[in-house]
Amino acid sequence: MIKKYKNVSVIGLGYIGLPTAALLASKGYLVNGMDVNREAVETINRGEIHIVEPDLAAYVRSAVANGKLKASMEVQPADVYIICVPTPFHTDSEIPTPNLDYIRVAAENIAPHIKDDDILILESTSPVGTTDMVREILKKNGVHSSKAYIAYCPERVLPGRIMSELVDNARVIGGIDSISTKVVASFYRTFVSGEILETDAKTAEMCKLTENSFRDVNIAFANELSIICDKNDVNVWDLIELANHHPRVNVLQPGTGVGGHCIAVDPWFIVSDDPKNSRLIKTARNVNDEKPEWVVNKIKAVADSQKTKKIACLGLAFKPDIDDLRESPAIRVVESLTQQGYEVFCVEPNITDHPKYNLVDIKVALNEFDVIALLVSHKEFISKVVIRELAGKGVLDFCGAMSK
Repeated sequence: MIKKYKNVSVIGLGYIGLPTAALLASKGYLVNGMDVNREAVETINRGEIHIVEPDLAAYVRSAVANGKLKASMEVQPADVYIICVPTPFHTDSEIPTPNLDYIRVAAENIAPHIKDDDILILESTSPVGTTDMVREILKKNGVHSSKAYIAYCPERVLPGRIMSELVDNARVIGGIDSISTKVVASFYRTFVSGEILETDAKTAEMCKLTENSFRDVNIAFANELSIICDKNDVNVWDLIELANHHPRVNVLQPGTGVGGHCIAVDPWFIVSDDPKNSRLIKTARNVNDEKPEWVVNKIKAVADSQKTKKIACLGLAFKPDIDDLRESPAIRVVESLTQQGYEVFCVEPNITDHPKYNLVDIKVALNEFDVIALLVSHKEFISKVVIRELAGKGVLDFCGAMSK
């Protein structure tokens, strides 16, 4: 008989951890969220949020008011532990390698609290074998793997739609053994309406990396196509629309590059582990990483032709209608231009201020700048009124907003 779980500890209260914690609290679980960011902890305990995500504020406000969600800077005892910490990568070599330090620390902090039949779930995107690493860390800290159910369950949500997709999307559950898979799958069925797919830990880890590498490769094709089209004076947006009328063709949309904490990172986990057999994945990653510099050169050419150093860049986030700047290609464009002596002003409607970037309102950008680069198609930039004004300014459109 499977134990009835009531208390959940979520380690890491970022873009995945906080929505997960708030959702679980709304389903009746007593949730303690842990994060090393004191400001984030204090914000959550006031019933507020420190990130932008539709519907999240209402979930957190309600959960805190009902006493179902609390945040702290230390791991608290629970029945279920969910690791949602970052997995960045080291960039001091030709092929970036994953940095698993946050996962290691999380596992070490959880180990003293593990009881018989507790659940430990790793949701952080990880290279193959990381769940086994977590098991070994617990073992070194006196927790035998037969004492707890350990599994990997990758998040697969889209920023801007996280609260609905946490519930509606299918989830892949991969345990370190068959009983762990079944127990953890049963836990997810208490709050997920999407299909629960059971497998082993290594397959689940590889599944997450495969999903994002597939998307990266396809975006690389679109980005490479946009460069070729520009050289041949072909409108890439019109071309893709025409090509996609073929019943078996679905070319994605090119952009400033590829950013975020998943697609821009996860393929390197595969490449670093097996560079010999991941040549296509590596090439795609390089194509997408090089696109921002191509964008920079296009902007510079226009600015130099107009003999101006003042440039307005529309959008800083890595995708439309969110505040997430992680691995954003737009940021790379802004920083490259700034380093080369251009005076760059940014319009980012999803953040109010930033210590590093000069933020201005869209009206200021339209009225005071002759060189405007559209880097992210935020909803504020694609209204009919704004598009008309941008068209009159001869804006450089790198995300296809003008074609919409």
